[in-house]
Amino acid sequence: MFTRLSIPTPFQIGPVNAYLAGRTLIDPGPGSEEAWAALLDGLEARGLGPTDVEQVLVTHPHPDHFGLASRLREAGARIVASPTTADVIADFEARLDYEQSYFVDFFERHGMARSTAETVTDLPESFLRVAPGVETDATLEDGETVEVADTTLTAEAVQGHAPGETIFTYETDDGEKEAVVGDHVLGDITPNPLLQPPIEEGGERPRVLPAFNRSLADLRGRDFDRLLPGHREEIENPDERIGEILDAHDERTENVRGIVADGPTTAVEVMNELFEDLPATEYFSGMSEAVGHLDVLDERGEVESREQGGVVVWEVAE
Repeated sequence: MFTRLSIPTPFQIGPVNAYLAGRTLIDPGPGSEEAWAALLDGLEARGLGPTDVEQVLVTHPHPDHFGLASRLREAGARIVASPTTADVIADFEARLDYEQSYFVDFFERHGMARSTAETVTDLPESFLRVAPGVETDATLEDGETVEVADTTLTAEAVQGHAPGETIFTYETDDGEKEAVVGDHVLGDITPNPLLQPPIEEGGERPRVLPAFNRSLADLRGRDFDRLLPGHREEIENPDERIGEILDAHDERTENVRGIVADGPTTAVEVMNELFEDLPATEYFSGMSEAVGHLDVLDERGEVESREQGGVVVWEVAE
């Protein structure tokens, strides 16, 4: 049903997959001139121009997926996303400010020097140049549908990689079950369970990795024939691939349990044990992994946290 367009990004992960069906585009790519040129070339090869795109669906609010939505809206397309994604992409700069202010303190409390925490949280500011804000014309709640090229897509809320993540599921003319899954499942990369701040200031921080594991397990039990991911190749063996990701999560969780077994341990120490010589540019992902697996163990009752000298430390539960 969908034609995949490979759109370049300035990020380490490489090109993002935009999916075209009829006059609908899913995840158009980052808001860079290079990405815009590639998108125009992809549309032109199929006899279309930017004003022919009537609808843009966004799976999640990361710049490499939504950045070009503003240009397409200016050209006449309507933008569709989950309510949470809509809030983020309307003012991505404000969302980034909120995350920065929250995670500087959070990282310091979990064992990182404040100056390092400030550097780490300042790094994503470069994303702003490819993430212009865009208003959403329609929102899709979990379970609501949208028509794309004579096919009904169901928007389904998932958790684990970004706030407001949505996958779009549908049945092909041949009766096969497929889904456009953004970065929720990737073919040869384990998706990052990126830390998220509380939905509302002062609220509880979402436990991202435990939610991610539950979301993946649910998806695995639904016997999809094919998944269309946000990066790299289509996934022809969805249940097998999801099982591999869950196994990788379980293995790392056990590694983290072993690290904590040595005595009171900060999340930064866990990160340093997991990833040797990690550059500062990867600290946010590294801390997301460390805290995520500590959250899993905490949810299982296998570890517990306490404050020690103003810093949160973890140890095996008695």
